[in-house]
Amino acid sequence: MARDASHQYLIAPNPGDRRLTRSVKGVDETGKVADIPVVEERPLTIFLNGQEIVTAMTIGDYPEYLALGFLRNQRMLQPDETVTKVDYDDDLETVVVRTDGSTTYEEKLKKKTRTSGCAVGTVFGDMMEGLDELTLPEASVHTSWLYTLSATINRTPSIYLEAGAIHGTVLCRQDQPLVYMEDVGRHNAVDKIAGWMLSEKEDGGDKILYTTGRLTSEMVIKCALMGIPVLVSRSGFTAWGVDIARQVGMTLVGRMRGARFTCLSGEERLVRDAEPKHAQDKKPR
Repeated sequence: MARDASHQYLIAPNPGDRRLTRSVKGVDETGKVADIPVVEERPLTIFLNGQEIVTAMTIGDYPEYLALGFLRNQRMLQPDETVTKVDYDDDLETVVVRTDGSTTYEEKLKKKTRTSGCAVGTVFGDMMEGLDELTLPEASVHTSWLYTLSATINRTPSIYLEAGAIHGTVLCRQDQPLVYMEDVGRHNAVDKIAGWMLSEKEDGGDKILYTTGRLTSEMVIKCALMGIPVLVSRSGFTAWGVDIARQVGMTLVGRMRGARFTCLSGEERLVRDAEPKHAQDKKPR
């Protein structure tokens, strides 16, 4: 897969993709008329074998990754299950994920929970099951990595910088961002990362997940299920998100702005190898 020339991403946002935004005429505070780029939303219906699972609102890029990641993070795809085919139909706005076994989730589908996610996230009521047995890998997190990632990611050309109204999630290894996904809901962006990891058989144990969105219970659970021990955001926390992070042993870093951040879980992983004052030179624009 080709790398982005500027930051060596495996996948980076493409703000020039005209399918993802639309130009709308508007006026500014002075009354001046201008063409304003706004983010597109479109439905995507996800099927698992012959069963309809959910319809998500999304910007429409990487639908196969979104479907795979959603199903994996909802535990509808098991680790020992083989995905045989993923079919996307642009006209019907559907993705069908096919596996080597039959699946029935009627009871699970009755237990939907609407989450605090943008564009209305949906999880199923048994997502907490199994977290008691989950152990995240040992890892260290250098504060110099966090400062470099924050500066690099916030300067990367993105749909957010072009049009706003969108969230980004970035899979990173040490101070190197690898895969940068955007969507109208932060949960969708995370699921795209999970789908990419599943497709590429990428392990989460040596990774950091960076998100622009709030560190909610849903975000922490998804990150834990992906096997990623460190979750970082430039936004804040919810109390339940912090509780779950502490339960599963995740390092949770929020309010990451310039030289400042707050760690509310897993502080023992932090290696303070950079003074905050040195991060000022890397402060995002």
